Amino acid sequence: MSFNLDILLRDNIKNMEPYSSARDEFKGDATVFMDANENSFGSPISGNYNRYPDPLQLRLKEKLTKIKGVPESNIFLGNGSDEPIDLLFRAFCKPGVDNVILVPPTYGMYEVSANINDVETRKVPLSVDFQLNLEGIADQLDRHTKLIFICSPNNPTGNSINPLDIETLLVNFSGIVVVDEAYINYSTQASFTHQLVEFPNLVVLQTLSKAWGLAALRLGLAFASRDIIAVLNKIKPPYNINQATQEIVLAALDNVEQVNEWIKVTVHERRRLVERLSTSPGVLDIVPSDANFVLVRFERARQLYNHLVDRGIIVRDRSTVSGCENGLRLTVGTPSENDFLLKEIQTFYS
Repeated sequence: MSFNLDILLRDNIKNMEPYSSARDEFKGDATVFMDANENSFGSPISGNYNRYPDPLQLRLKEKLTKIKGVPESNIFLGNGSDEPIDLLFRAFCKPGVDNVILVPPTYGMYEVSANINDVETRKVPLSVDFQLNLEGIADQLDRHTKLIFICSPNNPTGNSINPLDIETLLVNFSGIVVVDEAYINYSTQASFTHQLVEFPNLVVLQTLSKAWGLAALRLGLAFASRDIIAVLNKIKPPYNINQATQEIVLAALDNVEQVNEWIKVTVHERRRLVERLSTSPGVLDIVPSDANFVLVRFERARQLYNHLVDRGIIVRDRSTVSGCENGLRLTVGTPSENDFLLKEIQTFYS
């Protein structure tokens, strides 16, 4: 099925004139800036914070290109991954008319953004082993279906989605398939960023909040065709990534070896957690994980959750989520944190 971005794009977005910021209208070097009504005397703290930041984050994208192997023109940076998720709804979904496909259990912000934008969500639950139900998805598609969201590795289950099933959707769906790879650094599965040329209707989301340890800075990444990236840049706020975030991330990106070491330790600790929990009393099931967390089904899961809270250990209770009954999502901590968690689980069931 052919993909046509011009047909998919909302008419008001297609015809709109984007806001042109001061820095958009100027290319080159200058020493005197009298165009953006900034405070020319500086800011109360050290740093060049009286000036608006680069609206397209070109230095950041240049460095990310070397790390991710994706051209700068195929990269969009957002205020967390939540921003590109919201922008995709605003660009391609007519409120009250169009619909999107969700595959629960999955990341909750897809539905939140859909509700904010008055877009219908059609839910096709994952199979018992948390894989795509392709026939179920096909049954829900119509001419108003614009987006399909797939989280892989999935949150809250932690497993990776079969890439061949995702490719099947990309080939046969005329809308956009969004593959959220927030946890891809902890998986041995290849990123879909390497298939952007092959699939013009593919959008891949990643983040610096997980493996890179920069959650407080709120920097999300979207990778897509140049045409889709151009649409996102057209409708985003002019200065969506602040100067402080850009500076700190630029420095952080020089520390790839440190991040890789953290990933290695996290994967080792994930394996150790699973091994210990597999012989622990009260454990009903452990979902295989490619992420930095493990979904574990427990006897008396809610009571265990309350016990852990009382001991100062905060995990995520997913026991009321369809498909995750009796499940607690346990983020992989440091070795000492994991030991504390295991000890308290053992105490609860003893």
